[in-house]
Amino acid sequence: MTEASILFLRACLVVLASPIYLLSFLGIWEPFCKKIFFPFFLEKFFAIHEKKTNKPKQELFRNLPDFKSPSGELKLLEIGTGCGANFQFYPPGCKVTCTDINPDFQQGLSKSMDKNKHVHYERFLVAPGEDLHQVPTGSMDAVVRTWVLCSVHSVNGTLKEVLRVLRPGGAFYFLEHVAADRSSWKHFWQQVWYPTWKLVFNGCCLTREIWNNLEQANFSELNLRHITIALPWMPVQPHIIGYAVK
Repeated sequence: MTEASILFLRACLVVLASPIYLLSFLGIWEPFCKKIFFPFFLEKFFAIHEKKTNKPKQELFRNLPDFKSPSGELKLLEIGTGCGANFQFYPPGCKVTCTDINPDFQQGLSKSMDKNKHVHYERFLVAPGEDLHQVPTGSMDAVVRTWVLCSVHSVNGTLKEVLRVLRPGGAFYFLEHVAADRSSWKHFWQQVWYPTWKLVFNGCCLTREIWNNLEQANFSELNLRHITIALPWMPVQPHIIGYAVK
C-alpha cells in the first residue's frame, strides 16, 4: 500500500511539474537550471538556510585553527563552494581554494569574497568532487563540504579524493542533508519528492544515508551527529554535521 501511495503521489508531482519535465525532454531545462535557476535559487535559499544553521556552523568550525600546519598556515579546500556561504566562519588568514562543478557560481562567490576580507582566496577550480586532480596530494590542512554530497555522482569516490588531498592529521568538515529515519513520515515524503526534486534541483538526492559512507571511509577519527534543521514544508530537514580526521 505504501509503495502504491508513493507511486501515485509521484505521478501527481510529475503532472504539476510537467512544464519542467517537458523542458528536460527537449534538452532545455538542464542548461537553464545550471546557469540561471540553480545559482539564483541557492543564493536566495541559503539566505534563509544560513539563519537556521548559523549556530551549528559556528560550533562546527570553532576548532578549525587546531588543524593549522606546523608552519602556522591553514590551507583549506572547499568543495562545491557555491555562493561562499561558509566564508564568514573561517579563521582570519586561512588560505582558501574554491571548487565547484558549476562555473556560474563565480558571480555570487565574488560577492561573498568582498564581504569576507579576512580570508585569503587562492584560486577557483571548476572540478567535480570525484576528480580533484588539480589539487596536489596531501596539500590541504582542511577540506570543507556542506550540502554537496547529496548531488555528487559517487559519495565514496568523493571521500576518496578528500582523503587524498588532506595531509595526515588534516580534517574534513561536513554538513549534509540526509535521508530521514526509514520508518518516519519524513522518509515517506522524501521518497515521494525524490524524482521531481532531483530533476528540479540539479541532481540533488533526498534519500542518501551519507553517514554510512563516512563510517566506512578510512578516517582515523569520526565526530558525527544527527540534527534537524527547521525548514518547514521542505524534505531536507534531517542533517548530519561533524568532522573527520585523516
